[in-house]
Amino acid sequence: MYIAASRSSDVAAGTERKAGLRRVSANVVALGAVSLVTDISSEMVTAVLPLYLVLGLGLNPLQFGLLDGLYAGATAVVRVLGGHLADRWRRLKAVAGFGYGLSAVCKLGLVAAGSSVAAIGVVLAADRTGKGLRTAPRDALISLSSEPHTLGRSFGVHRAMDTVGAFLGPLVAMAVLALSLGSYTSVFFTSFCVAAIAVMLLVLFVGDHKQEIADRAAVSVRAAFGLLRERGFRRVAVWAALLGFVTLGDSFVYLVLQRRWDVAATFFPLLPLGTAGVYLVLAVPLGKLADRIGRWPVFLGGHVALVAALVALCGPVSGFWLAALALGLHGVFYAATDGVLMAAAGPLVPADLRATGLAVVQTGQAAARMLSSVLFGLAWTLWDLRPAVLVAAGALAVVALGAAFARPVRP
Repeated sequence: MYIAASRSSDVAAGTERKAGLRRVSANVVALGAVSLVTDISSEMVTAVLPLYLVLGLGLNPLQFGLLDGLYAGATAVVRVLGGHLADRWRRLKAVAGFGYGLSAVCKLGLVAAGSSVAAIGVVLAADRTGKGLRTAPRDALISLSSEPHTLGRSFGVHRAMDTVGAFLGPLVAMAVLALSLGSYTSVFFTSFCVAAIAVMLLVLFVGDHKQEIADRAAVSVRAAFGLLRERGFRRVAVWAALLGFVTLGDSFVYLVLQRRWDVAATFFPLLPLGTAGVYLVLAVPLGKLADRIGRWPVFLGGHVALVAALVALCGPVSGFWLAALALGLHGVFYAATDGVLMAAAGPLVPADLRATGLAVVQTGQAAARMLSSVLFGLAWTLWDLRPAVLVAAGALAVVALGAAFARPVRP
């Protein structure tokens, strides 16, 4: 009888585990909906900003690299702060909500900035500050709302929903541009309205994770950076930063495509759709694959895909199929890296420091990408387009190879 009961218990446990693998929590889905709507708003701006700055305002590659680096790196200085505040006061939702709200208001700031490059730079920095504040608490909520063995799937579902917004954003931007006869101001204002809806969804449908902590002083920035003394966490953070340093930013990828294939300004906002479409299709399958075979191999595989995309962009021949291949590989890169890195780092961080610990990894990566954008803009200015891209591809291949031998996360 004992053996039968034991077997019955094992079967029930197996059934429960399989059921857990088939679904994610309602909170993850709600956060995905918030990210979906937010990404419609942010990608509306991202889709038109490179042309607005380079063709509309006449910035050269180095100037654009500085602004793009600011756009990518402004999050670095506040990610740890946002994660720390969220962990210390156990208000993950509130800190994330403030970040979403700040980014929404900044869309109106772009309207007010007009053609002033300095003002646009300030607004972009504030917008990315909002992103920096919200990202770690949001990812901590996803992590804490999920079972450890389904983290890859949960982040994959969230990133897939997020990517639906990334797919729709450029389409909405193009529609607004067409209806407003090319008015960038109309795009920015519409983006604000969409972002406001996302904040409402967060307030109404996302649940917080309120865990009582006996000693709040133990949740400190010092304790968070003390995580770097842990060998596994430190290696993940360092290698993520090194890979970020040699990763080419999205805006540059699309500008390279525009220059190589002379894409008309009207269709430029559609280029991110190739990336987003592949990301949408592969985010969940690659998240599940990462849970099964190991998160670090999948993460590195994404960087190999980016190397291949950069090589395709600089090939001796050009054609529609090469452009489509490059965009597809760019989408594979994001599907295999974005949520997978957080799924890999999450189990290495205690629950009471989850947001802050993830922010440490994100901070290193964001700061590295800021430097990468500036250096690539300088290389483009000094060497021209193709040599700069080939050097970037070679550097990424070398660092990815080193990360493969290091294997900071075991399957």
